Amino acid sequence: MSDDDRERINALLRIIDEYGLDALTVRLGKSTYEAVRRDPREAGPAAEPLGAAPQADALPASPKDAFAAHYRKITAPIVGVFYRSASPGAEQFVQIGDRVEVGQVVCILEAMKLMNEITSDHAGVVRRILPENGALVSIGEELLWIEA
Repeated sequence: MSDDDRERINALLRIIDEYGLDALTVRLGKSTYEAVRRDPREAGPAAEPLGAAPQADALPASPKDAFAAHYRKITAPIVGVFYRSASPGAEQFVQIGDRVEVGQVVCILEAMKLMNEITSDHAGVVRRILPENGALVSIGEELLWIEA
């Protein structure tokens, strides 16, 4: 990683902190920089500091490639109210860090008093749950990120 790249990444992180953003993507010429805020409780093992020198063969072509290679998004197929459990007080379908399998129910979207179970199309570990419980979501809105 060059010093210029490191400076740009640190600038993105400062912007995220200053404005309280969850994610920020910036395209400069042919380069794309994407920074995503993680809750420390969700992050798992500590990440390497920016100054650490990773192995050359471990570096992705771009941050966008790194995201695409490791994460799959579950999106809302309908407009509805997002619920993490089948009923108030019931155990949540999934939590950050849980392993999910293809076909496993991950949430419910309520539309017109119908409870629609949303299942995972991907096997992996839940890394982000984006909507708040009880939030209205739109078609195509990201619900969960699964790390393959």
